[in-house]
Amino acid sequence: MAATRRRGRFTAVAAAVATAALTAGLTTGCDAVNKALDCVQTADSIADSVTDLQQAVENAANDPTQADASLDSIEKNLKKIGDKTDNADLNKAVDDVNKAVDNVRSAIKNGDKTPDVGPVTDAAGELTKVCTK
Repeated sequence: MAATRRRGRFTAVAAAVATAALTAGLTTGCDAVNKALDCVQTADSIADSVTDLQQAVENAANDPTQADASLDSIEKNLKKIGDKTDNADLNKAVDDVNKAVDNVRSAIKNGDKTPDVGPVTDAAGELTKVCTK
């Protein structure tokens, strides 16, 4: 009878350890999936902001503050991605978008009424590619 109890306890402990190990593995996998989803969602938000930026630049004569608001939105979303990753490719993509945004911001500050937003669009596209790898 004592042997049966020990075997039952051993089985229960072994099951608990196995469950804990499996749960830890799944949690780690879920963290990776959640990071990837966050990246894709944020990249999508950046893409929307890039579209807004393109429209703002086209309508700069009507409301020059729209471009600044779009640039601010892009930078805010880039910070979200940058804070959540240690992936070198993703960090490079974020840096490239930031650099392109800075160039557009400088062009506007220097009086360019229609700055080239193509590099922002291209860099955001690369960011999306990195997020979906």
